[in-house]
Amino acid sequence: MINQKKTRRIYNELGLQLRNKHPKRRVKAKLCEDRQEAVGPNDVWAMRCPAGECLHSLRGDFVHDQLATGRKIRVLTVIDTYSRYLPALDPRFSYRGEDVVRTLETVCTWIGYPKTIRVDQGSEFISRDLDLWAYRRGVTLDFSRPGKPTDNAFIEAFNGRFRAECLNAHWFLSLADAAEKLEDWRKDYNEHRPHGAIGNKVPMDLIKSEHAASPCS
Repeated sequence: MINQKKTRRIYNELGLQLRNKHPKRRVKAKLCEDRQEAVGPNDVWAMRCPAGECLHSLRGDFVHDQLATGRKIRVLTVIDTYSRYLPALDPRFSYRGEDVVRTLETVCTWIGYPKTIRVDQGSEFISRDLDLWAYRRGVTLDFSRPGKPTDNAFIEAFNGRFRAECLNAHWFLSLADAAEKLEDWRKDYNEHRPHGAIGNKVPMDLIKSEHAASPCS
């Protein structure tokens, strides 16, 4: 019997290394080093998905809240980085990769598919379901580096506003009630609120003026 230190020393002297675990296959992943800014609608989307334990927080890769009964809800947030249009604010009690795919497919059928989606390293985003969906739809997944939230600054900034203006301003009596209130806020954000970052225009008007792939509401 020999101890761990001696084993490690022998490995180092012989130039050996332990077998590494094979990474998950990510067909549609890209490196963030060659990242480029969006030049039109549906060019680059950014999204955050819920996964975590703390309530009323924006830590890591999630946005979540709770119903008036105390039960946790989790919200998938998606934003077009060029027009600031919000394709989706989707609350659920729990989220898996297949749920993300279902939400994306629903909104993409009427607004069009993005070329790239910036995502974090959350379990829902590194799933085989999302990778397969992206491969089939020709969408590139642009992963942030672990522990680097600034790699996805657009969604970070939006989630702070979403927290202050919507989640903190409402009581949600049920999941259906939360979905209704979030949808009302999303429509107001998209259709009536001018944004300084896009020349004090409304996201919906910018999408229309740039000839988006299909009409949206």
